[in-house]
Amino acid sequence: MKKIYFLLTVAAGMLAVSCIKDLDALPLNDYDKTSESAYVDGESYLKGLAYINAYYSFVSQNDPGASDLPSFKDAGQSELLRQWLILNDLCTGSQDISWGDSYVTPINDHTWTNAANTAITAVYTRALKGVVLANEFLLQTTDQKLAARGHEQYKNDIARYRAEARFHRAMFNYILLDIFGNPPYATEENIGGELPKQFDKDFAKGRKGFFEALETELKDLIDNSALGARGEVPYPRPTKDAARALLARMYINAEVYTGTARWADAKKYADDVIANGYYLHPEYHELFYQDNGEKCSGDEFIFAIDYDTNCARSWGGTTTLSSGAFNDDMNTALSEYLKTEQPYISAETWNGYRIDPAFVSANFEGVSYDASKPLGYDPTNADERLRLFIQQDPSDYAPTQGTGGWRCWKWAKMDSSGYVVARGGTDNPDWKFSSADFAIFRLAEMYYIYAEADARLNGGTTSDAKAVGYIQALRNRAGLQTGSSLTVQQILKDKAAEMLWEGQRRQDEIRLGIFDSDPNRNVYPLLETDRSVNNNLAQNPGY
Repeated sequence: MKKIYFLLTVAAGMLAVSCIKDLDALPLNDYDKTSESAYVDGESYLKGLAYINAYYSFVSQNDPGASDLPSFKDAGQSELLRQWLILNDLCTGSQDISWGDSYVTPINDHTWTNAANTAITAVYTRALKGVVLANEFLLQTTDQKLAARGHEQYKNDIARYRAEARFHRAMFNYILLDIFGNPPYATEENIGGELPKQFDKDFAKGRKGFFEALETELKDLIDNSALGARGEVPYPRPTKDAARALLARMYINAEVYTGTARWADAKKYADDVIANGYYLHPEYHELFYQDNGEKCSGDEFIFAIDYDTNCARSWGGTTTLSSGAFNDDMNTALSEYLKTEQPYISAETWNGYRIDPAFVSANFEGVSYDASKPLGYDPTNADERLRLFIQQDPSDYAPTQGTGGWRCWKWAKMDSSGYVVARGGTDNPDWKFSSADFAIFRLAEMYYIYAEADARLNGGTTSDAKAVGYIQALRNRAGLQTGSSLTVQQILKDKAAEMLWEGQRRQDEIRLGIFDSDPNRNVYPLLETDRSVNNNLAQNPGY
C-alpha cells in the first residue's frame, strides 16, 4: 500500500499525525516542522491537505485517546462530528443520552446557557480551528510560495488541493453559521494579524452577511475553481457536487439564516446534484455498515467522513453511534434474533443513546410496543429503515437516565455480507473502533430538499410527479407507499426515519416552527472564553 501522512498545518509549524482509510500509518518525524521544511515535494502538499480532510474526526495528531484540546479529559467528546451530531439531534427527541455527563441535560432540555458546555465548546473550537487549518494551507500554497520553493511544476495539482481546502473551510464555516448564527469570520489575514470579526455585531445583519459570503465562496468553487467533478478525485475527497449539496442545504434553510426564503435556489441546486448520476443504494442498511465506504461511495454518498479501525480511529463519530446505543441485554437479544455465531453484534456496550418514545410515535410508521417480540415490536409491519430495540414499556421512560426508551442499531458493527465484525482476537486488535464512514451529504437528502422546496413554492403541498417520485423512491426502499401529493410535514416526517441520527433533525424542526418557542434557541451561544479575548464579538441574543 502507498503510505501517506497527515500534516497538521499551523502558523508555527507542521506535525505528523495519522493516515486515511486504505493507507498505512507511518510517523514522519518526532519534531515539529516549519512550513518551509515540510513542503519539500509535490506529495507534501497532499499530506498537508489530508489533515484538513480528516479534521472532522481526528482529535489529536497521533492518538484517538488524547485530545489536542487540553480542556477535554475525554478525547472522544472533543471530536467535531460527534458533538455536531449531538447539538443537532439531542435537542429534538430523536436522541437522548443517559450517561449523566453535565453537557447532556441542558441540551436535551433546552436549558443551555452561555456557561461552559462540552458539546458547544467542541463544535465551536474545532470548527474555528478547521477554518484556521484551511487558511494556513492556502497561505502556504500561493503561486509566490511555490515559486520561492521552486515548486511551480506542482501548480496544477495544488490548484485542486487549494480548491478542496476552500471547500473544507466553507464546510467548517457552514457549521459555525448554522450552530452559532453570527460567529467570527476568520480569513487568511487573521493568521498573525488582527482578531477575526463578525460581519456585524447586530445578529440578523451579521448572520446574513456570513451567509452571503459563504454563498459567494461556494458558487465560485463550482464555477471558477479546480475543484474536481464527480469521479475526478478519489473518495472521500470533496467534489463540485459536495459544494452544490452544501448550497442546497443552505438555501433550504435560508429563511432561517437571512429572513428571506430561497426555495427555488434550494430546488435548483438539489436538482443539479441529482442530475449528476447518483442513485439510491438498493439496500438501505448498507449505508451504515462497516464497509459502507466501499459499497456506497459510487452511488449515494456525495461527501463523507472517513473512519477506519486500522488507521482512521476515533472514539467519536460512528464508533460512538455503533456502541453508544447498546447495552448488554440489547447485544444478547440482537445476536439471538440475527442468529450470529457470537453473542454480540456491537464491539462495546456503552449504554447511552436512546430515542424518546414520543418521537417514535410521532414519526415512525408501524412501530407498536409488543413485549412478546424479540425486539419489543414487530418489524415485519414497520418501516424497514428502522432498526429498533426496546426492553420495557415505552411509558417507563425518563430522558437522560434509566434504561427505558427505544434504541437504534442501524450503526451496528456489521458489514454488507452480514458478518458481525469480530469482538476481539489478535486478527483485529482495534475491534473497538468503527470503520463505517459518515455521509455528510447523500442523495436522499437532495431528494428531500427538492420535494420540500417544491412544496414550499406551492403553498405547502407538492403534487409534482418528480418531487413525489423522489419521496416514493425512498419509501419504496423502506417497503412503504405514498399518495399522489405530499405536504411539507409529511416530507419531513419521512425524513425523520430516513435520516435518524444523521444530524439534520434540529434544522428540520426549526423550519417547521416546532423546535422551541424562544427563537433565540435556534442557535447556541458563542463561547465566553473566546469573547473574553476578542472584543470584536457580540454575544447572540438571549445569552
